[in-house]
Amino acid sequence: MKSSIWLTIIAGMTTGMGNGSVFTCAFLLAVGRGPFGEAGLWYMDPYDPRTYQGTADWIMFIFGIAFVLILGYALKQHALLEGLRKEE
Repeated sequence: MKSSIWLTIIAGMTTGMGNGSVFTCAFLLAVGRGPFGEAGLWYMDPYDPRTYQGTADWIMFIFGIAFVLILGYALKQHALLEGLRKEE
């Protein structure tokens, strides 16, 4: 189980950010460009949540981290059910 930590992180982040991009698209279409003063396309602006692109990136990061946590918990519970691991 410990050897699959990188697989869990990579699978959780790619799945979470993929699902987060769909939510981001719906969110930004609903909100529109109006509340954002800048598009956030230069230098470090894409990581500033106050810009249009920064909001999209941070939504995807949050979804990715959430999916890593959910996948880690699910794999732990699966190992407990299969008897591959003892509860700690």
